[in-house]
Amino acid sequence: MLSHHIICALRNVSSVKCWRNRAVLKTALEASDFSGVRWFSTPVRGGVTGMEEILTRVVAPLPTYETRDKTPPPPESNSVDFMHFYRNLDKEQQLEFLGKLSQDFGVDHKSVSDLSLKLLDAQLRDLATILQVEDRLRYSLTPRYKQLLNHISRVEGGVKFLVDLRADVLEIISSKCSESPHIRDLNGTLKSLLSEWFSVGLLRLERITWQSPCEILQKISQYEAVHPVRNWTDIKRRVGPYRRCYAFTHAAMPGEPLVVLHVALTEDISDNIQSIVREFSTLDSEEDVNKINAAVFYSISSTQAGLQGVELGNYLIKRVVRELQSEFPHMDQFSSLSPIPGFSTWLQGLLSQYRKEGQVSELLSEQEWREVEQATDSAPGIPTLDALRKLIGTSDWVRSERLARVLEPALMRHCAWYLYGEKRRGYALNPVANFHLQNGATMWRLNWLADTSPRGVANSCGIMVNYRYFLNETPKNRALYLQHKVIATSEQVLGLVSQFQKNSKL
Repeated sequence: MLSHHIICALRNVSSVKCWRNRAVLKTALEASDFSGVRWFSTPVRGGVTGMEEILTRVVAPLPTYETRDKTPPPPESNSVDFMHFYRNLDKEQQLEFLGKLSQDFGVDHKSVSDLSLKLLDAQLRDLATILQVEDRLRYSLTPRYKQLLNHISRVEGGVKFLVDLRADVLEIISSKCSESPHIRDLNGTLKSLLSEWFSVGLLRLERITWQSPCEILQKISQYEAVHPVRNWTDIKRRVGPYRRCYAFTHAAMPGEPLVVLHVALTEDISDNIQSIVREFSTLDSEEDVNKINAAVFYSISSTQAGLQGVELGNYLIKRVVRELQSEFPHMDQFSSLSPIPGFSTWLQGLLSQYRKEGQVSELLSEQEWREVEQATDSAPGIPTLDALRKLIGTSDWVRSERLARVLEPALMRHCAWYLYGEKRRGYALNPVANFHLQNGATMWRLNWLADTSPRGVANSCGIMVNYRYFLNETPKNRALYLQHKVIATSEQVLGLVSQFQKNSKL
């Protein structure tokens, strides 16, 4: 039992955030026979000293080159202390803490400079000497904190902690809370380590069924980022007949799906999501193998923000294709049914540009402008353009057959251009398109009113796209895209792109 003076100290600490009371508790604990309990100081704002103390204690100096393989590992408690300390920081303190870790416990730049000069001096010597100096230089480029990260990965819950830690680092970088190059270097180190630990050979492919543990099913539901799961009946159908759900897991993160792929088994490649996620006619039916000719990948979700940039989805699709071919040897159609996030935002920006530059006539043909004028009861020119912008900004037009018919040609060709023609560093601007094209898929078919949910209309005007995986062509397509930025495209998409170019100077 805890002694009376310890209980009093605990009450004081819990009621008053005072370092003096914490010191009383620490003294009381040290004076008591209370083995097995470690003291952790949770720093208050501005507690720089506490941060420096724990970093100095747990981040060991980089062993010399000669002793790098002979240095005993630090006690496991160092890693545990670091994890506990970090978890008790608020966002602002985490930023400060990671800044100190990355800057004060990173690479020894003086050592790197000295060895770089030695490498230059060694160029006229024998090859063995040059290689040894290069190896020393390579070793000197190791940040001190990398050792700590490696040791953390070996304690229980350590890998998950590091995945979450990288998620914090990515958030710091994306929010521009810090422009520190040291933070970016920390991110690079974490990504490199995680890429090694989560290589495809260490991942386990699991099929999720209605008999899977409830905890897994619940996480699959929570992590679904493309088409939200509404209830238990919904998830039951998504893992039931004519459906498959697969996930990659890792031994270091038991019970945590890393990336999840949902597949619909259909007669033909689906052209709308409503038939996949909103119909319940097949909930209790038995599968008829004769009705299964195609596999449609309608949702792929990465569940761990800290694994961004670690290639998992590509390998998951490849593994799932092999699984399905084994189960259905006659199956030869593989395709995604993908959302087009960002299209509506891009289109609104383009409409604003047209309005500002007075290029209204380039957006639609004369006949299409007349139809929009009539449908929106607007005056010609800018008023009609404003009415069109307002219309696209809502989902009301989807419920009007006339408006949907009027808007279809213009929206389809603009969407085709957005996917095919809008680039970032030469690659597809749209992240979903870039993902599938990197995998070797073909931009195959745009589908009108394929997702009429409020989210689908808001994100992409209800349009979805099939990226078709022609298995004999994917290696060639992947190489052409990655090396030469060439997009494998169907005649339908190219036809829509051509229509766009006729109406635009882009």
